[in-house]
Amino acid sequence: MGNASSMLTQYDIEEVQDHCNHLFSQQEILSLYERFCQLDRNAKGFISSDEFLSVPEFAMNPLSQRLLKMVDGLNFKDFVAFLSAFSPKAGNTRKIELIFKVYDSDCNGKVSFNDILEVLRDLSGPFMTDEQREQVLIQLLKEAGYTKDSYLLLDDFIKVFGSSNLRMEVEVPVD
Repeated sequence: MGNASSMLTQYDIEEVQDHCNHLFSQQEILSLYERFCQLDRNAKGFISSDEFLSVPEFAMNPLSQRLLKMVDGLNFKDFVAFLSAFSPKAGNTRKIELIFKVYDSDCNGKVSFNDILEVLRDLSGPFMTDEQREQVLIQLLKEAGYTKDSYLLLDDFIKVFGSSNLRMEVEVPVD
């Protein structure tokens, strides 16, 4: 699997399925491999930030810079594992873990008021002032039982989002 131009063996496919908790079928993994090879223009065996940004939907995402930190340099196996959060078969916990990682940009295992504020800034752009963002966030945290000084852990995200029906799905075209 090191060389992106080589074909996947049955063993490789099964190994990738195990790595992504069988959230993709063998045919979906083959389709994802084709896409991975298209993105890996220099056949290095991993996808760079620039290659990810060549996907218009990714480049246009207001959180693309945060996501780039998570995906830059992924090999195929890790690429599929990342995408597994977007599988219709993925449970809420897997999706929440990904959301948490987007907010936890310094990877310290906790999300601060400022971390959330940065994401809110990315999402709202020039449509809100920093003061408006802070007011909204303070009120939202208060309603959820937290303060501006609180740090949110993954368990807090699971508690807050756990009962939601999160719709984060990417369709994998299968020929």
